[in-house]
Amino acid sequence: MRDPRYDILFEPMAIGPVTAKNRFYQVPHCNGGGYRDPSAAAAMRGIKAEGGWGVIFTEQCEMHHTSEITPFIELRLWEDKDIPQLQRMSEKMKTHGALAGIQLAYSGINGPNLYTKEVPLAPSALPIRTFTNDPVQARALTKSDIRDLRRWFVNAAKRSKLAGFDLICLYGAHGFGIFQHFLSRATNQRSDEYGGSLENRARFVNEVIADIRDAVGDSMGITLRVSLDETIGELGFSNAELREFIEMNRDLPDLWDLAQGTWEDCSGPSRFKEEAAQEQLVTGIRALTSKPVVGVGRFTSPDVMVRMVKSGTLDFIGCARPSIADPFLPKKVEEGRIDDIRECIGCNICITGDMTMSISRCTQNPTFMEEWRKGWHPEQMNPKGESETVLVIGSGPAGLEAAWALCRRGYDVALAEARMEIGGRVTLESRLPGLSAWGRVRDYREYQLRQRPNVEIYLDSALSAAEVMEFGFQNIAVATGATWRRDGVARQHVVPMPIAEDARIYTPDDLMTGTLPGGEVVIYDDDHYYMGGVLAELLVKAGAKVTLITPSAFVSDWTNNTLEQATIHARLDDLGVEIVLNRGVTQIAADHVISNCVYTGKTRVYPADAVVMVASRTGNDALYQDLMLRQADWADAGIRSVKLFGDAEAAGPIAWATYAGHRYARELDGPDLGDALSFRREITELAAQ
Repeated sequence: MRDPRYDILFEPMAIGPVTAKNRFYQVPHCNGGGYRDPSAAAAMRGIKAEGGWGVIFTEQCEMHHTSEITPFIELRLWEDKDIPQLQRMSEKMKTHGALAGIQLAYSGINGPNLYTKEVPLAPSALPIRTFTNDPVQARALTKSDIRDLRRWFVNAAKRSKLAGFDLICLYGAHGFGIFQHFLSRATNQRSDEYGGSLENRARFVNEVIADIRDAVGDSMGITLRVSLDETIGELGFSNAELREFIEMNRDLPDLWDLAQGTWEDCSGPSRFKEEAAQEQLVTGIRALTSKPVVGVGRFTSPDVMVRMVKSGTLDFIGCARPSIADPFLPKKVEEGRIDDIRECIGCNICITGDMTMSISRCTQNPTFMEEWRKGWHPEQMNPKGESETVLVIGSGPAGLEAAWALCRRGYDVALAEARMEIGGRVTLESRLPGLSAWGRVRDYREYQLRQRPNVEIYLDSALSAAEVMEFGFQNIAVATGATWRRDGVARQHVVPMPIAEDARIYTPDDLMTGTLPGGEVVIYDDDHYYMGGVLAELLVKAGAKVTLITPSAFVSDWTNNTLEQATIHARLDDLGVEIVLNRGVTQIAADHVISNCVYTGKTRVYPADAVVMVASRTGNDALYQDLMLRQADWADAGIRSVKLFGDAEAAGPIAWATYAGHRYARELDGPDLGDALSFRREITELAAQ
């Protein structure tokens, strides 16, 4: 069943005293659940075990209460009381022979301790570095503090063993871990034996690993996650210094886990980072150590994975986002089902769960983090209900996902698309600069649907309510998408803004279907996600002079949550886009716009031959509303249900649409829950009074 080309990916590999069954290594990744939703997180990891991963890690686990990163929600191992929830996770991880790993994190200069109110500790006394620039400083660790910290790591390692884990990852990458803080001269300005030379800066990690090895090293593998390159200038821990560090300490951990210096660089979206983007930084490191090496790079292609191993670059293929998009990626490679892999599109919507302290989503895999909460399995659907047929109207991400899930349940599905191609907004947006990988949302589902005998796809099929009533389908699923508004209604303007009759107004829909304005173009971005920045790039490349005006303090503000905001700003600046922040648009004339400061109201005029309005969207629900007006005739037409979902119901990111389509398919013919929750949750136990 397995292509022999991929045999090397399934070779067992030793990590210290334990052995992984294959080279598929799910590196630590957050999920928005943490200590608040431990059963949801445990079930998610358990699904990956079922999917064939050889190594599965938790997200970062705060190992001591003197370093925590509230408001962000991660795991905690502060005391014995935390062991049971972590043990539940390790047990799920090991159900199919995977090694269970825990990432122990002491955040140091990244830990503001807003919950515990402890004074932060770091190698040197410097301001705390957080996403929210908390006005807090860390105290420099004393020698006594360092001895305490070493003991705390040993205590956490012993608790990890009691919780059933096979591997410990010591976090020293992405700027978040105490080990990186000691190694980097930017955060370690000590003059004692823990500072100065690289040998001194490496002293702490050597001591901690020796301590942990003495405590649990006979039964647990010890891995060290360390930055490939901080890329912050001369003081940073560079790739050259990393190589010197590994060569100097070649046998220090049982495995070297290599990741780019900042999270933004390491997990950059596909818009800016190709698959295997860190290969150059990793190449040659394996020769410096006798220990195995794992690296990351949004690996989705088994051929690229094989190349990384055969070239001697990596021993393990590290994946976070690809393991989310398809938890069964290893099993599909093993079973020769390469075409069935749901490839990660690199949109980074999964990361927004962590950044917004909410349950994570995945655009490709709507079951992510719903395995326990809703009982959803990424490869298995619930049995079909009483009805037999479904007409899905609209083949955008919501409609495609609904059709794919429905046919797997056993329904006969007809998919009607008004255009001559399927994919809806995904098809249009994937043609914009940098977004081609997003087409995988369409490609995966189209391929799967065309393999199914119980699905018919009809293109060029705009339907009226009367026609729908005549077809005889029992269930009508309306996923007709949304249209970008021309009148500016969004956040700044809740009613249409003043626009001159002769003003040239364009929307993202116009640009995505080939109608591009020229000359001096103002983009008004009150959407704050990727669209405004992408369209600015599109227009500049087409020869326009672009000014992007946004009421936010950041261009493409919400992309701070997808780790790309700074890169977007830099890209637009390099292209010559004039970026105007903290200003809205109050009026549009034929040749200019009037912009106001969001703080003072002071106005300024910007010339504009055309304006691109990136504001809000209106659901295309006319067909649905017409069908609802005919509800009295449904029974005669054989109709049991009509449902509106996806962007047509309420516009959002693509991941919201695929989730809506999947939920519709799961719940069709199901019981009416009334006022009950549609998902399970956990509640913190009340302490004794």
